[in-house]
Amino acid sequence: MKDDRRSPFRDAHLDRSTAREVPDTPQTRSPSYRLAFADEDFLCRDELRPVRLQLELLKPQLMLEEREITSTVVMFGGARIPEPEKKHTARTQTLADLSAYYDEAREFARLVTEKSKQSGCRENVIVTGGGPGVMEAGNRGALDADGCSIGLNIVLPHEQAPNEFVTPELAFNFHYFAIRKMHFLMRARAITIFPGGFGTLDELFESLTLIQTGRMDRVPFLLFGQDFWERVINWEALADAGTISEEDLDLFRFVDTAQQAVDLIENWEPAPPRDDIPGR
Repeated sequence: MKDDRRSPFRDAHLDRSTAREVPDTPQTRSPSYRLAFADEDFLCRDELRPVRLQLELLKPQLMLEEREITSTVVMFGGARIPEPEKKHTARTQTLADLSAYYDEAREFARLVTEKSKQSGCRENVIVTGGGPGVMEAGNRGALDADGCSIGLNIVLPHEQAPNEFVTPELAFNFHYFAIRKMHFLMRARAITIFPGGFGTLDELFESLTLIQTGRMDRVPFLLFGQDFWERVINWEALADAGTISEEDLDLFRFVDTAQQAVDLIENWEPAPPRDDIPGR
């Protein structure tokens, strides 16, 4: 991070280093003596949750600003979808068949990143959840184009590391799902949803709800794999029931190939947020 100091006071880095060199006494060993901002046990107290939320919002924000990254293309999708060469390891035949979308995700990210490089990798940077499956394919495609990509990982009960294709300086880790979702969408110029499970469905509906309710600008919202999504979700039944409106079905498009998705994004007419909700 940059440290362009304009203050006459001693900086926090220096005091933290100095505090480590104090004589070892019962007083200096006491937890109460630790500098508050350097005390991990203190920062993990329940009462400090608002501070931790702010830190998780600020750290990626500041680092992305320093890289001058102004916009992203979001890729959501299943962690269990294998690359085609490994589809024999899939737990089900359906997962094996869905491996074709690994290649489409990889190619989509490559095409987007080729154009992103024209801005010095500051605009329309690929962002994924940083894990395996479709996420890996997205980061891998960006690397195929010799560009950068972002990985927004989250701590899970089972051990997990970012996939090897995330740009190391843009690999982030989160404790709070809510803040992670904010970083997915704060700079989004397009959102793509590949086949996936609970996590992908959560991301799909939360981001779609923000657009439906006018809390977010309309951006290209593309669902890869029309057959999959129409088998998993009965969109027309929701509209027929009146729980959504017919107009809501126009908030997204189905695509099957990377080139279809890129063409739609490039020809998408920008639209402001909704000022009302149809059907209410």
